[in-house]
Amino acid sequence: MGSEREACLEQWQAQEALAEEMIPLLGQLYRQYNVVPLLYGRSLVNQSVIGILKHHRYARRVAGVELTVRDTFPILKRLLELSPGASHIDLGQLARGLAQSPLRNDPMRYLRETLAPVVDRHRQEAEADCSARDVVLYGFGRIGRLLARLLIERTGSGSALRLRAIVVRGGAEDLEKRVSLLRRDSVHGPFAGTLTLDEENGAVIANGNYIRFLHADSPEAIDYTEYGIRDALVIDNTGCWRDRAGLSKHLQAPGVSRVLLTAPGKGDIRNVVFGVNHHALPDDERIVSAASCTTNAIVPILGAVHERYGIRQGHVETVHAYTNDQNLIDNHHKGERRGRSAALNMVLTETGAAKAAARALPELEGRLTASAIRVPIPDVSMAILHLNLEREVDREGINAYLRELSLSSKQRRQIDYIDSPEVVSSDFIGNRHAGIVDGRATIAGEHQVVLYVWYDNEFGYSCQVVRLVQQMAGVRLSSLPEQ
Repeated sequence: MGSEREACLEQWQAQEALAEEMIPLLGQLYRQYNVVPLLYGRSLVNQSVIGILKHHRYARRVAGVELTVRDTFPILKRLLELSPGASHIDLGQLARGLAQSPLRNDPMRYLRETLAPVVDRHRQEAEADCSARDVVLYGFGRIGRLLARLLIERTGSGSALRLRAIVVRGGAEDLEKRVSLLRRDSVHGPFAGTLTLDEENGAVIANGNYIRFLHADSPEAIDYTEYGIRDALVIDNTGCWRDRAGLSKHLQAPGVSRVLLTAPGKGDIRNVVFGVNHHALPDDERIVSAASCTTNAIVPILGAVHERYGIRQGHVETVHAYTNDQNLIDNHHKGERRGRSAALNMVLTETGAAKAAARALPELEGRLTASAIRVPIPDVSMAILHLNLEREVDREGINAYLRELSLSSKQRRQIDYIDSPEVVSSDFIGNRHAGIVDGRATIAGEHQVVLYVWYDNEFGYSCQVVRLVQQMAGVRLSSLPEQ
């Protein structure tokens, strides 16, 4: 028994040592080559030793695949020898593919063939004109601050996106407070890096990114070119303007070329859910909506279920964390029931999730209804999908289908899957997927299914927004191996 205990510890220590060796290689792959290394859809960028080992453990728990750092470390080393171009590369998928390939005894040839679209592309990209695309955040609330964190995190080699400015209301004297809210977050924890104030110039240096804080009361009031900002993509996360007339004001500001709204758009504004209908977005569309957090959570899963089983009719019930729009204590509010204390009550309210889902998936037009309950937690929500299907369904079959989508489909960054008897809402804070299927909660039989979908309505949604920003900015990274 003593020898078994020693063997377990030695095995763990050996895996820790390999994970430690992986960290600088992962950093080099990301910062030098603009390659985002993944493990079954989970990013390995800036991960700790424990984080790397936990991601490998996930592969065994959910994918049923025995995967350790001993499998992925050699692949990672060979990747650097291939001088890859900017892309998303999934080490877990490569390890599984190599184990099943006739080329398993010639791993370098397997990698060259599987990753052919990006092999030896780094030098070509370095010689090309790859100046960074300027990004401006208009608004700095909950979503704005998370977008700032994500954009700073994704700076990579600096040749893709660059957060150049943040526009807020008020005066320059509140800069320290604004930066303090970026530095510390009660839900999402501390900022991962360093923040240095440049009060004289009204700016902050965040992990080497020089970001101006600008002050304005209307979108057209700023000349961004005065700050060296040109051809910028503005992310409006205020929600103050949601139609074309209002959002077009941003385009009147010198230095702005495109606008992205982080709320459902009205009128003829395109509502885009990355991973579902972003491919149909014209390159010349200047004003776009990233829809809502709930729409992003449910649409990829609804689309997948409709493709396999056909949805006749359904109802979406969202159990949503309270938001800043509600009152902490009872007070007047223009919306029904939202004036009652968010911290003390479950609040029945309206949601546009059904209509928004149909805008992203026109084939579901008229087939969905929706309602919402706000509950006294600050983050992470749940959508309960009650669906009547055209084809028969069973619990094991639909769970297996959704689990496989989460692992090896083109939507593996949108759809996640969990199978645990103990998970609760706080376990999903910081999850980067649009929605997470709770397999243990699935109810299915005959032509009906009930799916429980968790989502971090702040962070997961913000990740979706950044993916759409990359699409709009022309940063369209290959996802390899292809599915």
